[in-house]
Amino acid sequence: MSTTVERFTMARLPELAGRSFGPSQWIEITQQRIDAFADCTGDRQFIHVDPERVRAQTPFPAPLAHGFLLLSLVADACQAEFPVVEDAALALNYGIDRLRFTQPVVAGSRVRYRIDVESVEPRGGGRMLLRQNATLEVEGQPEPALVAQLLVMYVPRALAGA
Repeated sequence: MSTTVERFTMARLPELAGRSFGPSQWIEITQQRIDAFADCTGDRQFIHVDPERVRAQTPFPAPLAHGFLLLSLVADACQAEFPVVEDAALALNYGIDRLRFTQPVVAGSRVRYRIDVESVEPRGGGRMLLRQNATLEVEGQPEPALVAQLLVMYVPRALAGA
């Protein structure tokens, strides 16, 4: 991982196409984190929050992280590596074109993200849409736990009124 964050302008965003960022720092998926997510979302299915029942009724050694908990971690995971866009007012989550939860992640695991910028597309008004392929690695596992194509819309200060 690099120690100096690059600085870009909106006009230079197309240069990011084909570049990779990460891996991020390792993130520990604790039972406490899983429980907090369950409390926040109301998804308290036993496979996430009941260690004894998970061991008794499933092939897993511990509760599983919610897929959407794992997805939510991408928002901050690669920020330390990703260039700062100095003249952007906003970087908005614009959606997800593809998302697959390919492997379970059990409590106690460590995960990290890699981001590959697939394309940068002008969207009018100076806005730019980045298509980013995110991959969530699990420490010690050969296959990723999550793959997604994330869309991020960069909005220039002039358009945002900033």
